[in-house]
Amino acid sequence: MSILEAEGIWKTFEGGKGPIEVLRDLDFSAEEGEVITILGDSGVGKSTLLHVLGTLDKPDRGRILIKGTDPAECNDRELNRIRNLDIGFIFQFHYLLPEFDALENVMMPSFLHGAQRSVVEKRAEMLLSEVGLADRTSHRPAELSGGEQQRVAVARALMNEPAIILADEPTGNLDERNSDLLHTLIMDLSRSKNQTFVVVTHKREMLDASDRGLVLMDGRLTGEETR
Repeated sequence: MSILEAEGIWKTFEGGKGPIEVLRDLDFSAEEGEVITILGDSGVGKSTLLHVLGTLDKPDRGRILIKGTDPAECNDRELNRIRNLDIGFIFQFHYLLPEFDALENVMMPSFLHGAQRSVVEKRAEMLLSEVGLADRTSHRPAELSGGEQQRVAVARALMNEPAIILADEPTGNLDERNSDLLHTLIMDLSRSKNQTFVVVTHKREMLDASDRGLVLMDGRLTGEETR
């Protein structure tokens, strides 16, 4: 069974000249441990799709299934649990909290469901080590490079051991070297932890670090992109 499914998704926004259909009868599925890249030009709805898949936005029509559960049928408490424990988010901008160090930023998702620092600190240290930042745990975001900040954001997304990680242009603000490092890291993490990564981007280079590539065009995933 697919770990993440979208069936007949429609999403429309009101524009200055009338409704704009961003997603149109879109279907999608991802298997456990799969790395999928969704390519598309700016403005085609990549972020909208990711927000719908991650329950941050509701589709106008259609259904999302996360590990077989329909979020539309969940109450607020159940939905928050899905967002916090089943899904990890990586955004183009790292959104690290500037007043906290790298270790504290990584631990934040666990704090949201009441975990104590003494319980989760070792896991956060392990994750920072896995992304190559074992010597940066006490550094605040302003003391880290752009590539290091994004790797902290990756570790944070993994903190609660989510089955699914959704990444929105994760290398959009990185140079070629750091982009390549992050692409390799995503594939390595997926393989070692059997986690599903769905990455939306306009960069074709991510295809080399993916199991499958799709193209978002005219509101639909129109076909598979070959590497």
